Amino acid sequence: MPAGLRQRLRARFDAWVRRRTPESLPVRFDRHRIYVLPTRFGAFFAILLLTMGVGALNYNNNPALLLCLLLAGAAVASLLQAQLQLGGLEIHAIGAEPVAAGTPLQLRIHARAPAGRARRGLRVDCGAQSAVLSLDDGAGEAVLSIPTSRRGWLAPGRLRISTTRPLGLARAWAYAWADRPLLVYPAPEAGSPPLPYGLGESQQSRLHPAGDDVHHLRDWRHGDSRRAVAWKASARRDALLVREFEQPLGADVVLDWNTLSTLAREDRIRRLAGWVDEAEREMRRYSLLLPGHTAIGPGTGPAHRHACLRALALMPGETDADGAH
Repeated sequence: MPAGLRQRLRARFDAWVRRRTPESLPVRFDRHRIYVLPTRFGAFFAILLLTMGVGALNYNNNPALLLCLLLAGAAVASLLQAQLQLGGLEIHAIGAEPVAAGTPLQLRIHARAPAGRARRGLRVDCGAQSAVLSLDDGAGEAVLSIPTSRRGWLAPGRLRISTTRPLGLARAWAYAWADRPLLVYPAPEAGSPPLPYGLGESQQSRLHPAGDDVHHLRDWRHGDSRRAVAWKASARRDALLVREFEQPLGADVVLDWNTLSTLAREDRIRRLAGWVDEAEREMRRYSLLLPGHTAIGPGTGPAHRHACLRALALMPGETDADGAH
């Protein structure tokens, strides 16, 4: 069967099955949620058994007929065993840490199963992504790498948990669909300009190639400006030395949406996201001012960073903003 036709048939079947909407976790698989169908190898095996049975009856060959019945019994038992691999399995958590747009999101699926029966060969599929679900001592997880391209909420869609164990003759599967979307941060601007000056009394300083006071001399590195070279000191050392300046920093940095009026909407969001990450790297206190939001901060740390990036990720896009006006 052509791959395109197989995908279309699978998409139509997925739209027809019982669970069509997201649902609250945990989800427990019982016999009403598990589907079982023969694999390609299983269909070939069934045709082979049918041929063997017809031949054995035609030639009145009792040993061949007995072998055919034994193989048919093993095949039927494998169908039941494939269903039992999923029976009682519980998906109790689906989640992921937010990432910047363009970075694969690591989706974690946590599962539990009653003790007493081994669960082997379980796989989790989400679109074109697939991963092995390993259960140790009745609990385990699978990690799917989901590509991201846009900021905001990401709905990974329905997850399919399946197995072809023990003989590969049948595939048993069931669906889980979490009702909570995942958050994708905006991609930070590459090569964004330095942070704006802070407000309040100066509490710290940073090294900057165009600061106010000379801090120290260092060896020349590729890309340094010729203006920063200390020629007299270099002549004495017989090696190129570069002045490193010190620039005072204010107490708090204000990241204001309105100061970036010359940039397009998405470019503003990317620059502010880049400044949030830079302020965190420099351990600066910062606040974020966005239209339609109360001021976030000042503050610092993972929780404050998440609050700022979440607000940026959920900012209306160009179309939504135009519609609001």
